[in-house]
Amino acid sequence: MYFTRPFLQTLRRQILNQTPVQTISRKMSGNTKSKFSHLPLSTSGPIECAVSGTVLLNTPYFNRGSAHSAEERREFNLTGLLPTSIQTLDQQVERAYQQYTSRHDDLAKNTFLTSLKEQNLVLYFRLLQDHMKEMFSVVYTPTEGDAIQNFSRLFRRPEGCFLNINDIDRVSHDLAQWGKPEDIDYIVVTDGEEILGIGDQGAGGILISVAKLVLTTLCAGIHPNRTLPVVLDCGTDNENLLNDDLYLGLRQKRERGKKYDELVDTFVKSARKLFPRAYIHFEDFGLTNARRILDHYRPEIPCFNDDVQGTGCVTLAAIMAGLHVSKQKLRDTKMVIFGAGTAGVGIADQVRDAIATEKGIGKEEAAKQIWLIDKPGLLTTKTDLDQGQQTYAKEVSEWDSKERSLLSVIKEVHPNVLIGTSTVPKSFTEEIIKEMAKGTNRPVILPLSNPTRLHEAVPEDILKWTEGRALVATGSPFAPVKGPWGPEGKEIEIEIAECNNSVVFPGIGLGAVLSRAKRVTDKMLVAAVRGVADLSPALKDDTAPLLPGVEDVRAVSVRVAREVIMAAVEDGVVGESGIPVEDGGLDEWIREQMWDPVYRPLKRVEPAGASRAAKAELKVVGSLERVEDKVARE
Repeated sequence: MYFTRPFLQTLRRQILNQTPVQTISRKMSGNTKSKFSHLPLSTSGPIECAVSGTVLLNTPYFNRGSAHSAEERREFNLTGLLPTSIQTLDQQVERAYQQYTSRHDDLAKNTFLTSLKEQNLVLYFRLLQDHMKEMFSVVYTPTEGDAIQNFSRLFRRPEGCFLNINDIDRVSHDLAQWGKPEDIDYIVVTDGEEILGIGDQGAGGILISVAKLVLTTLCAGIHPNRTLPVVLDCGTDNENLLNDDLYLGLRQKRERGKKYDELVDTFVKSARKLFPRAYIHFEDFGLTNARRILDHYRPEIPCFNDDVQGTGCVTLAAIMAGLHVSKQKLRDTKMVIFGAGTAGVGIADQVRDAIATEKGIGKEEAAKQIWLIDKPGLLTTKTDLDQGQQTYAKEVSEWDSKERSLLSVIKEVHPNVLIGTSTVPKSFTEEIIKEMAKGTNRPVILPLSNPTRLHEAVPEDILKWTEGRALVATGSPFAPVKGPWGPEGKEIEIEIAECNNSVVFPGIGLGAVLSRAKRVTDKMLVAAVRGVADLSPALKDDTAPLLPGVEDVRAVSVRVAREVIMAAVEDGVVGESGIPVEDGGLDEWIREQMWDPVYRPLKRVEPAGASRAAKAELKVVGSLERVEDKVARE
């Protein structure tokens, strides 16, 4: 039997995603019905389209360029607007990849991909999916950090919603332009203060909201036309931006205090009123705001902070996998975290909660097994601390006569886990790493600072200094490391896991969106960690990565979403009815609602009575009067 190259490529992708074979043909043809095809987010069947001609071709959600069939070209008045030859998606991907590789550096490649996304969403995501491992660091960290720093210089066209702290009374109006209550599933919002380890980027922070939403689609199938990136422009304390004539954001010092809180609260309340089914993802807020905002809104709405919760979840998953390999128990863990910012405290919280659960003790008692170190050294009750850090402060009386440096703390407490979230490059010295290896046979060492140049240590050095015994994961991608660490000095290759939030936060978001969770509970987060840790390649081979790779992340997201939904059902926080938890159909139910980068047939519908999606209106409003009328009615 002969199979075409496109079929074989699709088959390979679906096998990696652990999707049933019958789903392959459905996704390719768009015609076969699933038993869940009645769901509003179903990806079975054709897509309704009420536009034609140049409007269609200028709508990334509908446009498929040279791949429009002869029938579609006639039906949607595209003849004469496209070259004659009709091509496949695979051919388009091949051409796009050639164009991509012709770009001279990663920032230029990032810019090319942004341009492609503005033209054809299916082609953009299919290109990324086919070259996931190669392109992940270009669409996200570290290259996205460079794009954000150059936001005002690379700017071509706006993407996302810009909310101005000096126009708080227009927040609801501005958000209303993005759709009706049923149109938005996932919102990512930032204030741009603490971006990817590069600090305050002001209005350029919109690109981290955009990038995170790209990952939710790429990794978990969140429908890309049902997402909303937002930046709260509160000014900036970045002098380089303030002195740059091309800077596009508010040219003033960052606003704080009552006015800042008013903007955040107005945004949250407006978003909930306008899009009551949407999940809100807080991203890259500053240390003083991230946790308090999350703590304030978490009991009330379905929200998530990736820096606090996502980083903590994925790191805990890596730790649990490492402890499994080293035959140690989480309950006995002693962990030192170097860098007590948002990420460091978030990791501490997740590990503390897990220890408390496993041992059946209180969180305060579990916190005694964690030591946080920042610029002043070990955090003690004498240190000026924020609320999140206070939980881990050690009694000053215990440390008055002792050194509080990283090395001294390691010598004193003999931890088996060392985490780096400091953004201090090369701070994990040979002496520090060797001291870790003295206290435990197989230390878990995770230098997580981003971008790569800010890593506390590189895997090659860590493994060399521990004679291959350390279990390592990093915050950015690194190549495998070879060394004479096998039996009788045999050279072996150890793969390095990237401790990337993308293996967990998209699946958590998918589970919350599909279940319409009213809140994101602790049980849902623990379930997500378990889902990732159970898929660790290192569980079968200790030279394999501690975490699944990005190339397998869609399968991981299905597993995480399943665990999150089941936990949400147990906690009684689901808002969706008919979730098939009992009959074994939950995975199919999830996959049926995950958007895939495939060309589904377009079905012509008349504009009268068509949905806003069919009329290409999801992210545009026909006139200002329509917006004002809507706000007035509400």
